[in-house]
Amino acid sequence: MTEFALEIRNLKKVYKNKVAALKGIDLNVERGDFFALLGPNGAGKSTTIGILSSIVNKTSGVVKIFDIDIDDNFPKARSYLGVVAQEINFSQFEKVSDIVLTQAGFYGIPYSIAVKRTEKLLKKLALWNKRDDQARNLSGGQKRRLMIAKALVHEPKLLILDEPTAGVDIELRREMWEFLSSINQNGTTIILTTHYLEEAEQHCKNIAIIDHGEIVEDTNMKELLSRLSVQSFVLDLESPIDTLPKSTNFNLTLSDKKTLMATLTDKDDLNTLFNELSEKGIKIKSMRNEQNRLEELFINLVKEKDE
Repeated sequence: MTEFALEIRNLKKVYKNKVAALKGIDLNVERGDFFALLGPNGAGKSTTIGILSSIVNKTSGVVKIFDIDIDDNFPKARSYLGVVAQEINFSQFEKVSDIVLTQAGFYGIPYSIAVKRTEKLLKKLALWNKRDDQARNLSGGQKRRLMIAKALVHEPKLLILDEPTAGVDIELRREMWEFLSSINQNGTTIILTTHYLEEAEQHCKNIAIIDHGEIVEDTNMKELLSRLSVQSFVLDLESPIDTLPKSTNFNLTLSDKKTLMATLTDKDDLNTLFNELSEKGIKIKSMRNEQNRLEELFINLVKEKDE
């Protein structure tokens, strides 16, 4: 029997202005999963997260966190949950270490243990040298990482990341993902919302897409990406070429003298393309996807629903 970190059944939220933010969604997130919840702005992601964290009251439906119904025992269900919200939710005038220690106190963690956890988290998230600084002096990316430390100090079994890398530079983003991947591998279930769709493709095992308050897709990442019938690649050439090579098998275009664009269907073989180019004396230095594959699918799924 599959064990779930999160179970949502027929969840609805209708605001006072009659806007239905959630129209009866169902969702299961397995224990230990790295799960992507994606959707355009206004799709219902923030409302769903708000209900899980008690910021928003649901209209109807059932929500269970590690089999604890939030209507029956919310304090216990909440103790399993850590949330990194989009908005900064700590005092800008507190010291970095005090923000994490205070959060630990909310969960009744003994001070001696809280001190050790705070040091460990701040070091892991490259904030230890800022521990005595006021939070207002941190960069945007550092504030995001401080929110992660704050959310993790009580060692939740389920971590929700709402746009965690917004404002984080590339190098620190890589370090952050290494840390998050390690805690996931050690058993923490993670639910991610992000506008950086390549992050979801790289890190998440399963995915749900929400649009206009409804789940329009709920599957694993590999299955979803397998539906993409056409892919476009950018081929960087070792030497410049003046004319476009003719091909009977592939759609090729020349972006510039050292950049070749190739469009392949799911039936085409990249090795065949490489062999064909090699026969024409064209050597490939590197290759990359022209567009994020998940982004293409996301756009198509939302477009299909709107039509």
